[in-house]
Amino acid sequence: MTIDVYDFFKKHPKFNKHIGNDFLLVEYKCPLNVEKFQLWTKSHLITYVISGRKDWITPKQTYGLTAGDTLFVKKGVYATKQYLEEDYCVMLFFMNDEFIRKFTLQNHLSSRASQNKVTEDGILKIKTNSSFQILIQSILQYLTMNEAIPAELVELKFKELIYNITLNKNNSAFKNLLLEISNQKKASIENIMNANFQYDLPIEAFAKLSGRSLSSFKRDFKKCFETSPSKWLINRRLTYSKMLLINTQLNINEICYDSGFKNTSHFIRAFKEKYKLPPNQFKKLNVSS
Repeated sequence: MTIDVYDFFKKHPKFNKHIGNDFLLVEYKCPLNVEKFQLWTKSHLITYVISGRKDWITPKQTYGLTAGDTLFVKKGVYATKQYLEEDYCVMLFFMNDEFIRKFTLQNHLSSRASQNKVTEDGILKIKTNSSFQILIQSILQYLTMNEAIPAELVELKFKELIYNITLNKNNSAFKNLLLEISNQKKASIENIMNANFQYDLPIEAFAKLSGRSLSSFKRDFKKCFETSPSKWLINRRLTYSKMLLINTQLNINEICYDSGFKNTSHFIRAFKEKYKLPPNQFKKLNVSS
C-alpha cells in the first residue's frame, strides 16, 4: 500500500514538528532499514537534506539528493530510495494549495514571474544560498525546543524561507510553479488519473490529489469518464498490463504490481475476464519469438 506521508507525519507522535492551518513542518530521521518507499502526498512539500542520501523517483527522472540539497515536490505519488551508509535526516515543509495562494497574493509574485519552463514530473530542484541555510537552522531550533513556540512565529519563518527561495534569481521556475498552483482552481481529473492509475491508492487519495471532496470527485469523474472510478481503474490497469506483456520482458508478478494490482490472482482473473485468456497465454499468442 502506498503511504499517505502527510498524514503519517501529522499523526505520528515521535517527530519534532509544528502543525499550522495550511502547513506542516517536520524534522525526520529515516531509519536505516527503510531502503525503498512508495508514498503519496496531498500537500506540496519542500524537502531539505540535513544528512544522508536519497533518490526521489518519477517515471521521467531520478533526482539524487545529498546533504544540503533541496527539492520542491508537488502533491502526487512518488517512489524513493535511501542509501543505507548513514542515517537520512531531513526537514520537510508541507504546504497546501491555500497556503500557496495566500503567499503569492501577499507577496505579489505575479508581477515578478518569468517565463521559465515549469517541471513536468512534479519535482523541481531548488538553488539555495547561505541565508537559506541560516533560516533552516533557526527553524530547526524552534522545532527542537521543548517550550511552546507561537504559531505565528513559525509561520512567519516558513514564509521567510519561501521568500528567500523566490528572491534567488536561479529559482525563477519555482516562482512560476507557485503561480501555476495558485491559479489552478481544481486539478484535471483526467491528468490526475492518467498520471497515477498504476499506484495502489484508495479512491479517497485520488480525490485529495485532485483537490476535491470524495462526493465531488465521484460526480466530476462520472462527467469526465462516464463510468465509476473503480471500473475505470481496473480497465486502465488492464490496458497498461497488456502493453507491458507485449512490449517488455517483465514476468507476471512484476506486471501485476507495476500495473497497480494488489495481488497476482486478482490480476490474472481480471485479465482473463477482459481478454478471454490468462496473461501468459495472451503473451505467447501476441509476441513473436
